[in-house]
Amino acid sequence: MSNQAFSWDRFYKVPVVGIIRGLSFDDIRQILPVYIASGLTTLEITMNTGSAKEIIRYAADNYADKLNIGAGTVCNGQDLDEALSAGAGFIVTPIISETVIKSCVKKGVPVFPGAFTPTEIYHAWELGASMVKVYPATSLGSAYIKDVKAPLNQIKLMPTGGINKDNIAEFKKAGADGFGVGGQLFDKTSIENKDWRALEKHFKEFVKRV
Repeated sequence: MSNQAFSWDRFYKVPVVGIIRGLSFDDIRQILPVYIASGLTTLEITMNTGSAKEIIRYAADNYADKLNIGAGTVCNGQDLDEALSAGAGFIVTPIISETVIKSCVKKGVPVFPGAFTPTEIYHAWELGASMVKVYPATSLGSAYIKDVKAPLNQIKLMPTGGINKDNIAEFKKAGADGFGVGGQLFDKTSIENKDWRALEKHFKEFVKRV
């Protein structure tokens, strides 16, 4: 396994965190080289995906030199230990867990905790968040990111939830530093049909619009 250091240079080439949730290990094996070929650089495997630890370990062993590979839906210390032991190079949480954030900071592992209100966002940043995942972002739209950034411009924000090809540009214009994208990125029809060429084309559309 490889806990290769998170590359911010790699991330900022295409600041999209692709969120894999609920896909089969076999499909993910096929998707990973397509993901890389499209130009995407950062991938999150959620811990509530079947065989998550094995998937993270496989991705880290085979693609850590090309991708930032992390774990998502990390809610507690046990999740964190399992994710890091599998080879995750960064951590994403759906909530503010002081235990997880502080442990990541201590270990030098980038952590993107989930928060929503300005108070939660600031608290996560104060605890040492590398970037704060604003979730669910589309509930209030891109204007919310702009409004939060006005007084808290030093905080890196990663809107997540409902980000798609049609609205990603407006979130970028509003000041987003990164984007968490799940189902809108991993096109269900292409994956079900094993149409990897169509999936690569879909991925490239996101890259183009970022």
